[in-house]
Amino acid sequence: MAIHERTDIDSTATISDDCEIGPGVVIGPDTVIESGVSIGPNVVIGPRTTIRKGAVIYPGAILGLEPQDFKYDGAPTTCEIGERTIIREYCTVNRGTKASGATIVGSDCMLMTYAHVGHDCRVGNKVVLAGGVLIGGHCTVEDLAILGGNVAMHQFTRIGKLAMVGGLAGLRQDAPPFMITAGYPPAVVYGVNSIGLRRNGITVEARQLLKDAFRILYRSGLNRSDALAKIIEEIDQIPEIKYLVEFYGSSKRGVARGSLTQTDIQ
Repeated sequence: MAIHERTDIDSTATISDDCEIGPGVVIGPDTVIESGVSIGPNVVIGPRTTIRKGAVIYPGAILGLEPQDFKYDGAPTTCEIGERTIIREYCTVNRGTKASGATIVGSDCMLMTYAHVGHDCRVGNKVVLAGGVLIGGHCTVEDLAILGGNVAMHQFTRIGKLAMVGGLAGLRQDAPPFMITAGYPPAVVYGVNSIGLRRNGITVEARQLLKDAFRILYRSGLNRSDALAKIIEEIDQIPEIKYLVEFYGSSKRGVARGSLTQTDIQ
């Protein structure tokens, strides 16, 4: 274990023997630091926070402190950072708000400089948050989503898996999976995230079906309910299409509308 002499580590914290902890680090009570974690200088890790194996925390990050919510009553909430996730300089991730509340960032993510993840959020695996991303409380970001610089998510919104959200986007409603959403205010859906899908092994056939679904949802003139019914009736129900339909059907804040102009979705 390589722990700098100028640290403040609570006696109840559990730290694996092969961690590296730099100067000026503060680690709160009942926190767990697993094997292979590297923590840079001047990082603050609050109570009941778990940093999973192989995570790398850069200088100045603040993880697991109290939620920024007037309703928080001091309940013993938690925060978790997944395996091999990279937290860059000055990121903040807050704990949950209720006794069973947790804020969870998955494995193999990268949170770039100054990104913020609010209380009770769920960030999936292999998610990228570019610099300055602001995620409000109770949001969900699903696996393999990429958020460009300074994206802002309203509380309780959701971003689907393999979605690409363009920089400076303001999300008031959910961003659908497999698609590109951008713009402010408000963000709108422009087309299928073809490059991201291809890079992640989604087949040519599946990509074409998703493009067909996009056209029905955003170019047919049908209302959302009729468009979803048409997708179920006319498009092969491969897993990606089933998930897309489920996402729209389960949305609580509604899904972002389409752009006003035709875009290249080939």
